[in-house]
Amino acid sequence: MINYIKKTYRGNKESFFKVLENNLINNNKMFIVTANPETFMKADSINEFDEALMKPDTTIVPDGIGVVKAANYIGINEIKERITGVDISYKLLELANKHKKTVYLFGASKKVIELTVKSINKEYPNVKILGYSDGYIENKDDVFEEIKNLSPDIVLVALGVPKQELLIYKHYNEFLKGIFVGVGGTFDVISGTTKRAPEIVQKLNIEWLYRIAGDKERIKRFYNSNIKFVFKLRKLAKEEK
Repeated sequence: MINYIKKTYRGNKESFFKVLENNLINNNKMFIVTANPETFMKADSINEFDEALMKPDTTIVPDGIGVVKAANYIGINEIKERITGVDISYKLLELANKHKKTVYLFGASKKVIELTVKSINKEYPNVKILGYSDGYIENKDDVFEEIKNLSPDIVLVALGVPKQELLIYKHYNEFLKGIFVGVGGTFDVISGTTKRAPEIVQKLNIEWLYRIAGDKERIKRFYNSNIKFVFKLRKLAKEEK
């Protein structure tokens, strides 16, 4: 699991966004995994997910503050700050609008995906949405066949971890170009269905607390991922010394 942290992008949000723009302009292919401790815990127990994260051309970014803190704990201070799936999605849409690029959206419910498309068309008029599909379609491989035929510049997949990453990983080599990102619940935010935590909460790096407050299922998930992640990290770090 420490290998995932060591492979995580080193730098801040600003420098990463420059990488995004450069790859988008030059049609460089890119697979981005936005990781929090739950991501790493799942990858540690699912072989195919582990392979996806450790593949040389997979870019892992620290979506959760737990990943940033873990990196600092093992002596990697170059991992500066969170780079969330929501922030990446908005930046890609901004860049797509600036450079008149194309997008495909896959995931969430029918209502949410349609509201997301409507919001993007309104806020980013130069973005061309080549297609979209909700996440409840039975044969998701067929959706990726459609995406391959359309060849968009950006593909945002909102199916949850690890489904979205495994699906991208499965089909990634079939594409000649495209920036692929698993974005979790981002469409809920873009569509206005769910409000993001207030800016002060984001700056204090306690957005996770805002999300789980009062949600028993999320609290359980937090324990099974973040708390266990801390204990496992400490054990592995001691073993490495």
